[in-house]
Amino acid sequence: MTDRKSPIDLENHAKLLMDSYRHWTGKSLIPLESGRSPLEQLERSELVVLSHGIEDDPILNYGNAKTLQLWELDWETLTRTPSRLTAESMGQDERAAFMARVTRDGYVDNYTGVRISSTGRRFYIKRVTVWNVVDSEGIYRGQAAVFADYEYVNG
Repeated sequence: MTDRKSPIDLENHAKLLMDSYRHWTGKSLIPLESGRSPLEQLERSELVVLSHGIEDDPILNYGNAKTLQLWELDWETLTRTPSRLTAESMGQDERAAFMARVTRDGYVDNYTGVRISSTGRRFYIKRVTVWNVVDSEGIYRGQAAVFADYEYVNG
């Protein structure tokens, strides 16, 4: 977890994810325990938590242990992957409407979609919350997603 090579400060990024989630939803991303860092708690969470940056073709910059397991990726591969490659292609109109809604509202919850692991395994993600990651000054830093429910697709 903290020994991962990353262009971002993972401890601060974990706090940024949690603070941004609370900013938009008014809820805690995960229950916090005293004596453990936000990063350690995200890593050990049963929730799937991932985020991407603000590049023209956004690159994943964080995924907890559940994310790495589900997408069948190691840390180095994850942090070189454009986020669009983790999903099946949405129709252009559907994708544009979804992204406009996240931008307008700051977050969208109850999203469902099909994703693809690095080995080609397809799975539905369910009841997903996607939110804009913003810092304490309101500067946009990317987007993140969290979910607990997924189901593998046969075939």
